[in-house]
Amino acid sequence: MNYTRYKMTLAYDGHLFHGFQSQPRQRTVQGTIEAALKKMTKGHEVAVEGSGRTDAGVHAFGQVIHFDYPGTTIPPERMICALNSIMPLDIVFKECEIVDENFHVRYSAKGKWYRYRVSLDRFVDPFKRFYTGHYPYPVDLEKMQLAAKDLLGTHDFTSFAASGGQIKNKVRTMYYVNVQKDEEENEIIFDFICSGFLYNMVRILVATLLEIGNGKRPLNDIPRVIKAKNREEVRETAQANGLFLYHVFYEDIPKKYRLDSELY
Repeated sequence: MNYTRYKMTLAYDGHLFHGFQSQPRQRTVQGTIEAALKKMTKGHEVAVEGSGRTDAGVHAFGQVIHFDYPGTTIPPERMICALNSIMPLDIVFKECEIVDENFHVRYSAKGKWYRYRVSLDRFVDPFKRFYTGHYPYPVDLEKMQLAAKDLLGTHDFTSFAASGGQIKNKVRTMYYVNVQKDEEENEIIFDFICSGFLYNMVRILVATLLEIGNGKRPLNDIPRVIKAKNREEVRETAQANGLFLYHVFYEDIPKKYRLDSELY
């Protein structure tokens, strides 16, 4: 049987999913897509590979998957329409292309962009509670922006990796970090572009920067924490619901996002 490899970009609201990866008796993004493909192929099992395994409650603007579709090749636009017609309302496919069989959605990636939004409101907004973290304490934006620069470059990020991760080599290159305030929404927006991310790494980085912004940690604490290579140095982890997988890069990281090359 002939197979066609498809690369597809999708967005999803992670609130009602038990993460991306398939799990028995749990509603997951991967499981939902595989069930749809099985329906389209009249019972053929089609394995879906994702660029990253987002946790329960984590969202995506730009998750990327690939799969090998059996039989007749379906044009990319028709594949988008076919899948979207049977997707639940919390998943939508946005882009599709046919790729070479050597393309792999994880191993071919050059970097990922995660965004984290945190509300500074005193009380939790019921309309934001699934899409922002919550930190009802004063923060100094400039301190967080200055401290974030210490994350740029190539480091061993062991101190910012939660236990339970399978990856032994924890050296990564952080290309871009941006911390800004959305005054209208009273939110802090954190953006991170890195060669790869460890388990819960973004949520731990956000918690650390918020502690610096609040004065619980000194401004220059990040180099010390990196050097320690010890998760005990950073015990807090920001909530899952403020995290979004924003984009996956398959070409070289654009120069405008290479802040590491300006400083190192």
